[in-house]
Amino acid sequence: MAFLKRVDHITYACRAGSIEKWAWFHIEVEGGTLINRIDDVRPDDPNDSMKIWCIDYGEFGVALIEGIDRAKVSQVSAFVERHGDHSVQHVAFDTYDLEKFQEHMKSLGGSPRGETLVRNDGFGVLKQMFARGYEEGSADETSFPEYVQRPGAQSAEEVAITFAEETGKGFYDQVADAVDSGDTEPFFDFSRMPTDWVVPEAEPLEGYRA
Repeated sequence: MAFLKRVDHITYACRAGSIEKWAWFHIEVEGGTLINRIDDVRPDDPNDSMKIWCIDYGEFGVALIEGIDRAKVSQVSAFVERHGDHSVQHVAFDTYDLEKFQEHMKSLGGSPRGETLVRNDGFGVLKQMFARGYEEGSADETSFPEYVQRPGAQSAEEVAITFAEETGKGFYDQVADAVDSGDTEPFFDFSRMPTDWVVPEAEPLEGYRA
């Protein structure tokens, strides 16, 4: 049973001063459309913040984030310092039923970063869940998955990726809280993986040569 529909959006972390360059690349070279631009998701925070620019391709989107360092180093800046400019911070997957997927995922050893967030992004209610990092480590330096549900998305117009300002704040706060609390646990406990698990057979790809 498949729980995921498609890639909803990919989020790239950009080095300070480079978000314009990568926006040009995604818009002019790849043909995306800038649909939302937030230059400071935490304007009243004296410590740190980030920019988030969102680009739509019709069936999926790209989010560009760039750290804003103030009294502290932004979590986005910390991620770029480790992984490099325009590195994939997370991929968001659209689910058929987010709650059923969460139940299934947790039963096999997975754990989310925090509570499910609910936002209205202009097309109705959006549910989203951010998971912990794929590997053990500080939450501001590890890649992680996001899982969302966009109820009622049926036409190309309805599935256009949009991001509300509240989405950026919720995402940023969850990672910040994890860093502050010292939560370095990974997303999955692979000790729950059955020792007798066998890789399923796949159909051979005719005529393929590497």
